[in-house]
Amino acid sequence: MLIIDAHLDLSMNAMEWNRDLRLPVAEINAREQGLTDKPDRGKATVSLPELRKGNVAVVVATQIARYVAPNNPLPGWHSPQQAWAQTQGQVSWYKAMEDEGEMTAITDLASLEKHLSLWNDGTPNESKPVGYILSLEGADSLVTLDHVERAYNYGLRAIGPAHYGPGRYAQGTDATGFMGKVGQDLLKEMERLNIILDATHLCDDSFWEAMDHYNGPVWASHNLCRALVNHNRQFSDEQIRELINRDAVIGGALDAWMMVPNWVRGQSTPEEMNCNLEVLVDHLDHICQLAGNADHIGIGTDLDGAFGREQSPYDLETIADLQTVPNLLRKRGYTETDVEKIMHGNWLRFLRRAWK
Repeated sequence: MLIIDAHLDLSMNAMEWNRDLRLPVAEINAREQGLTDKPDRGKATVSLPELRKGNVAVVVATQIARYVAPNNPLPGWHSPQQAWAQTQGQVSWYKAMEDEGEMTAITDLASLEKHLSLWNDGTPNESKPVGYILSLEGADSLVTLDHVERAYNYGLRAIGPAHYGPGRYAQGTDATGFMGKVGQDLLKEMERLNIILDATHLCDDSFWEAMDHYNGPVWASHNLCRALVNHNRQFSDEQIRELINRDAVIGGALDAWMMVPNWVRGQSTPEEMNCNLEVLVDHLDHICQLAGNADHIGIGTDLDGAFGREQSPYDLETIADLQTVPNLLRKRGYTETDVEKIMHGNWLRFLRRAWK
């Protein structure tokens, strides 16, 4: 089954975690044995060989660099200019992977269709480049609105205005408040350039403001359901219905604390919390029941997004194990057509409409 994963922090892993993603996951983890600077050392699940092994042909790959004001305790950069420079290093890594033949940029309909033809030509995928659509998770690094077009020109095609906490253009997870004029101006510039709005991480106030002010294509690259896990990181049923009305697609994430209620970071384990890939299907199915169809869900794992196997479903060792999800969907009664939609078809329909 061809798979599209709509959220992977590949450049963050390469540049901040210092992982050579050209290597098999086992080699990455072996090199990290004994390291304690990150909680997920030695527990990675994502690398380029594992994506190919799992037939993950296309990913939405991020840039990420948060600006933090003096009273903000979150990790991040102390000026927007530093954050911009960090994202430029991340872009350089993606370009280096292109130079190596490891990845290929997808920026429009022609490059998308060309890449799909390559992956569907019937030959083995072990040496094929992984296609990536560049996304910005949190807009803090956009020093000015002029930087939006600069980023578009090097390939940026989706922006999530906020990440965690308060942001320069919107308020994110665990924050409250509205986007205001600067955020609304960002949305206008995104709309002018046909940049996809990623609603993930927007707090409730900023979410509804964005829906009121943005008329372009909207998706949620990696999100789950508040009805199943009651936290502001998740979407309420009302928000999910709004996204369905906008013909959005919502990517199911695999961060355990979002999947099961009462997770305690650093203490809970996937086994004791019974967090497996079936739980992902629970969340996807909830969205399908609200929609009345399977047209608005996809995969957006967020795997190795600053967590590893210690906070992933216990029946997933690497991202290649996404190939077990189709059978879980079939067991729930999803038709083969629906399974194909969920694993790749809905994202393709969305992109073909957005980029036509």
